[in-house]
Amino acid sequence: MEKQWLKWAKKLQAIAQTGLEYSKDKFDIERFQEIRKLSIEIMNEYTDIDHEKLNDLFANEVGYQTPKVDVRAAIFRNEEILLVKEKSDNKWALPGGWADIETSIYENVVKESMEEAGAKVKPKRIIAIFDRRKHRTDNYPYSVYNVFVECDYIKGEYIKNIETSDAQFFKIQNLPELSEIRNSKDQIKLCFKAKKEDKFEALFD
Repeated sequence: MEKQWLKWAKKLQAIAQTGLEYSKDKFDIERFQEIRKLSIEIMNEYTDIDHEKLNDLFANEVGYQTPKVDVRAAIFRNEEILLVKEKSDNKWALPGGWADIETSIYENVVKESMEEAGAKVKPKRIIAIFDRRKHRTDNYPYSVYNVFVECDYIKGEYIKNIETSDAQFFKIQNLPELSEIRNSKDQIKLCFKAKKEDKFEALFD
């Protein structure tokens, strides 16, 4: 469950961002800048993200604030799922990341699979769309929707890149240490469940 202080900080950030987008009065703009500064200070106090990074993240946000979209590709080859080893924490995750603008969910999944795992895939169906705060206990500064997409594996060969250091297929019984900030063991198990059920219906919060 998301902590109350984080809810307040996110709400202050959203109010400030919307106010900065639509306000014309210089005094109102100044007030909304102060509100945004306060929200950053709150997050900095209770998270491991440094003040400068938080400020850069939110300073680049414009317009009405909406959740970010994270896409994850559940790529299957027979009874195994493809995971990539993240360089940031040396743990394993489904290929994926932030969705790019002017790119569909389908296109993002194809792109991330190739970039991170060297895998050519065909997205098949959506497994789940989760509100991150309902499935995590960490203090995260964004509102995020996680989209899990089942994919058929066509072919591939891992290529060195800046984000991952390896890509391998794993059976459900032999999962490696997972990068929990990206996906949980329960979510990986859900992907396996969806793969086995032809009539599986997508889950959403």
